[in-house]
Amino acid sequence: MPAIEQPRIAQLVRETRQRLKLTQVKLAMILGVCFHTINRWENRHTQPSPLAMKQIAELLQQMGEPGESLLAKYF
Repeated sequence: MPAIEQPRIAQLVRETRQRLKLTQVKLAMILGVCFHTINRWENRHTQPSPLAMKQIAELLQQMGEPGESLLAKYF
């Protein structure tokens, strides 16, 4: 998986969450992290771990067409 710049990671996390119609709390539960972690990712304070990025990519793959467009955009 290629490296993505921090601002684009924040956009990716936010767009993924919005397309899944999830709150930050619900996405955090799916990824096994706390709400504050999702919030920090979206606000560019920290970056997801490689494992979390893999989980996000897997979520996008499971979404079908909407997820595929995000995969193409960010990966």
